[in-house]
Amino acid sequence: MSVVIAFLANIAVAIAKTVAAVLTGSASLVAEALHSWADAGNEVFLLVAERSGRRPRDRSHPLGYGRDVYFWSLFAAFGLFAVGAALSIVTGVQELLDPEPVTDYLVGYVVLAVAAILEGVSLTQSLRQVRRDSAAVERDAVDYVVNGSDATLRALVFEDVAALIGLALAAGSLALHQVTGDAFFDGLGSILIGVLLAVVAVLLIQRNRRFLVGASPPDAVRRAVLRQVLRHPAISRVTFLHLEFVGPGRLLVIAAVDLVDDDVESVIAVRLRQLGADIQRQDHVEVAALTLALPDEPSLEP
Repeated sequence: MSVVIAFLANIAVAIAKTVAAVLTGSASLVAEALHSWADAGNEVFLLVAERSGRRPRDRSHPLGYGRDVYFWSLFAAFGLFAVGAALSIVTGVQELLDPEPVTDYLVGYVVLAVAAILEGVSLTQSLRQVRRDSAAVERDAVDYVVNGSDATLRALVFEDVAALIGLALAAGSLALHQVTGDAFFDGLGSILIGVLLAVVAVLLIQRNRRFLVGASPPDAVRRAVLRQVLRHPAISRVTFLHLEFVGPGRLLVIAAVDLVDDDVESVIAVRLRQLGADIQRQDHVEVAALTLALPDEPSLEP
């Protein structure tokens, strides 16, 4: 729902900014229009990411399709850089080299104000989801956005925050151009918007790369999973625990455990398989694989 709201908001804002850019001739508004069109295109990638990542695991993908989210989100981040950042910087440089007069300042201010309201609505919806999801896993909201496994939600929050900062830069540049009559400020505003988009894009690319190559959850999540495993009545201790994100909120769990009873090998194999199935029923566990702990291995403490 957050992606759909962001997509509709960005389409409406992009159209309004494009009209305002044509009417005013402002380079900053051109940069902001490019910004919104890039964001709208990115939302398409994010919608594909959400749809693809929800597919259940099968024989060809035993760990599921969760990492598809990071793949498509990487495309979205690169699009923000290639389209939004590069074209905004080019537009600003052209304005500095060949200044054009700006007219109808009021139109520009009105469009920027309406865009700020729409972007604010989109950000509010995203932050509601952040608060809900971070509370469910008992994590700080900011840490959940920056370091959490939900790439789609992170992209939405980063884009909305960048959009509001970009609108402030565009409004300030337009005002300075109007007060001073110097097109330098308008061109500078466009370049600053491009730099802002580039910074956001690089951050999103780095985050997605981290999860694509395999990222472990933070210590708080690790401790919570270890406590869940030890709560099982058939497990007396855990000596090894490997956790890795295989999708947003989805974990691969590999553990070496000591069982409560001393059964024969054939019975133990069945019990381990059943224990793995029990752990996989946890909301955030995609796959759980258990093996026996050696007698001399130290126990892990949650």
